[in-house]
Amino acid sequence: MAYDLTGKIKTIMEPKTFGSGFTVREFVVTVEDGKYPQDIVLQFVQDKVSMLDSVQSGQEVTVSFDIRGREYNGRYFNNLQAWKVVPADGAAGSDDKPPVSDADVPADFDDYEDDIPF
Repeated sequence: MAYDLTGKIKTIMEPKTFGSGFTVREFVVTVEDGKYPQDIVLQFVQDKVSMLDSVQSGQEVTVSFDIRGREYNGRYFNNLQAWKVVPADGAAGSDDKPPVSDADVPADFDDYEDDIPF
C-alpha cells in the first residue's frame, strides 16, 4: 500500500552501506500538523538512495512511500521506505518523461487497436 506526504526537507543524512552490501539513506521531512509540526524520518534503500541527490534541505517536497514492518528478537519495528520524491510544486525531475501531446500521437493510432494480443 502506498502513501504520500508533503512537507519541507529538514535534513538529509549520508548513505550508510553495511557489510552485507545493503545501502540505506535516511532523511527527515517536517510536516505541518496543526499547532505541532511533525518531523518524519523516511529512508531510501539500495539503488534509490541517489534520488535524494536531486533535492536539498529546506525544499518543499512530496514523498511517496510504503510502510514496512518486521520483528527482531521479540521486538517490532516499522520503517517508512520511500520510493519517489518530487518537488511539491510538481516540477518534473530529471527522470520524468515530458508530457505527451496530441501532436505526438501517430495519425493512424486507431488502426493499432486490433494488434493487442489479449
